[in-house]
Amino acid sequence: MAKSTKVVTWLLPWRMPTHRRDGFFLAATCFFIGITFGVFADSSGLGPGRASVLSIFTFTGASQFAAVSVVAGGGTMAAAVGSGLLIGARNGLYGPVVAPLLSRSLGQRVISAHFVIDETAAIASAQDTKEHARQAFWTTGIWLFVFWNAGTLLGVFVGGVLDDPGALGLDAAFPAAFVALLVPHLRTAPGRVTAVWGGAIALVALPTTAAGVPMLLAALAVPVGLVARRRVASTTGGSRRKEAS
Repeated sequence: MAKSTKVVTWLLPWRMPTHRRDGFFLAATCFFIGITFGVFADSSGLGPGRASVLSIFTFTGASQFAAVSVVAGGGTMAAAVGSGLLIGARNGLYGPVVAPLLSRSLGQRVISAHFVIDETAAIASAQDTKEHARQAFWTTGIWLFVFWNAGTLLGVFVGGVLDDPGALGLDAAFPAAFVALLVPHLRTAPGRVTAVWGGAIALVALPTTAAGVPMLLAALAVPVGLVARRRVASTTGGSRRKEAS
């Protein structure tokens, strides 16, 4: 009975605890980005086989889009691989965030490394306990792998059938995914402080800077969020010490 209940909480989002459900819905959003990638891969001549291999073994959207863009532009395979590796290297920065959540077994760490991407690191880092972070990491990673690869395959076939795949409006999936990334962080006071300051900086910069620059400048809000996080931690720690005494 306990095993069946555990399986249900992994398969049914409405039965999942919040930290798992956030990961599931983020993964479901990325299904539509996977379709977009599949359409793009098909229009670039990759076909279902190579597109699927890329999604299974690369499993990081930005690198995949970059590699296919190089191929579509007439670049060499070496240039495509180099482009993908360069962009994918950022995932290595998430190592210190997720390493404490993983098993010490070398084999399991090798498998886990495949799932260390933007989405899993973001959802895991928003949790308040190590166990919740570990569960959030795996829920997000496994479901995202399923949705991403299913979306890729569907996108390849949709791209081959529709005259104008852009009419599907799949570009809306990108901002939706970013919102899904933010949701768990907005449940915390430091996350809300960072979001408000980042949004304010971006709005101020919007009229006077080039496209994309406001988003980069919004990162200046991170130190403010770190200060808020330390204050919350010190306040919580002080309250616990008083209760203990």
